[in-house]
Amino acid sequence: LQLGSTDGTHFSAPTPPPPPQQNHPPTTMSALGLTKDNAAWMAAKPFLNGGLSGMGATVVIQPLDIIKVRLQLGSTGGPFGVAAGIVKNEGFGALYTGLSAGLLRQATYTTARLGIHAKITDFLKEQNKGAPLPLSQKAGAGLAAGGLGAIFGSPADLSLIRMQADGTLPAAERRNYTGVVHALSDIVKKDGVGGLFVGASTTAVRAMALNMGMLASNDQAKEMMKENGITGFPATLGASAIAGFFASFMSLPFDYVKTQLQKQKPGPDGKMPFAGFMDCCGKTFAAGGPLKFYTGFPTYYVRIAPHAMLTLIILENIGDFQKKNGA
Repeated sequence: LQLGSTDGTHFSAPTPPPPPQQNHPPTTMSALGLTKDNAAWMAAKPFLNGGLSGMGATVVIQPLDIIKVRLQLGSTGGPFGVAAGIVKNEGFGALYTGLSAGLLRQATYTTARLGIHAKITDFLKEQNKGAPLPLSQKAGAGLAAGGLGAIFGSPADLSLIRMQADGTLPAAERRNYTGVVHALSDIVKKDGVGGLFVGASTTAVRAMALNMGMLASNDQAKEMMKENGITGFPATLGASAIAGFFASFMSLPFDYVKTQLQKQKPGPDGKMPFAGFMDCCGKTFAAGGPLKFYTGFPTYYVRIAPHAMLTLIILENIGDFQKKNGA
């Protein structure tokens, strides 16, 4: 700035000093070393985020899960009637039967499936040079993530089914598990380590169908919404709702067969009711036709869709929080 004097000379006004630098305190995550330049953290982050999102959703959805299992095992009266019967005969806490196994399942299965899915998706995006993935590749990523994740979660899944089904058995035949550790140890004691993986192949097929429907449709829906100017929470909510429907529709037949295999007990002759996946499918079809595989669909949808929605919404929010904090 030039200022004039009375004799015609000019001089410059002094430049004001720069504002003092503010030293922002480090965020909690950066203080812990959980930053983008930490290779170990970046490798573990998608797995940790997946597990946390699944466990959070399970805490909310667990009562619907036990009602779904009871309906598949033959309980009548509809969802509300089954829920009322459980509370009346077994107490309100029975609606959370198997919560420990459910949380362990999410800590293994969902940690693995969502972490693996994120890694596969990142790899495919690199191969496509950042271009959006075609639906076929999204479906393939979901199939692979679901199948591999199910291997890790099969023992906890088996424990969960048996704990939830216990109340449907005659008192003399109940296993009376006190928790997931008791269930796992009892299975190993009676059936060996291999017993932890009863129905594992069906579990894997069901997980592949569910994750293909859930993860591929979620990614596809978000892309389509973004193209139409829908972003932020409305896009997350809408995409997760679509994902929940496709996850339910595509996985219920496999879930029904898986439940039948995992809860079966030897008959008086010492033989199991079903010899395996195909035998169970054949007998189920003969007993009730194709719609038999969709027994309890309304309850299954109400259980699966909100769980899928909550998982994806929590996952999105965890990611947003980490981005804001430099992690």
